Amino acid sequence: MKTATEKPETKNLTPIEKAQQRVKGLEEKLKQAKALKQKAEARVKAAESKQKRAADTRRKILVGAAILAKVERGEWPKDKMLEMMGQQLTRADDRALFDLPVNEKVAS
Repeated sequence: MKTATEKPETKNLTPIEKAQQRVKGLEEKLKQAKALKQKAEARVKAAESKQKRAADTRRKILVGAAILAKVERGEWPKDKMLEMMGQQLTRADDRALFDLPVNEKVAS
């Protein structure tokens, strides 16, 4: 005996066909659940990556501030800092911040 809640397209199906339909529906739900899980994992990974980049940036700012403070207090020679920056900086706009000449080998 068929129930009133049974879908019309399943009325004329054999029990095996009904089971196959149910399996197909469950497989689709599983596929959707896996996609949601993957999306959630990607969000977590992106948030962790963003946090790591922010921490790295903050470390660099703090190290730079410490070095600049030492230079300003005369605890570290300014020419040594400029020499170090000259060795490390390759971009013209970065070099300009420290009044360093543009490195022609890197700029071309």
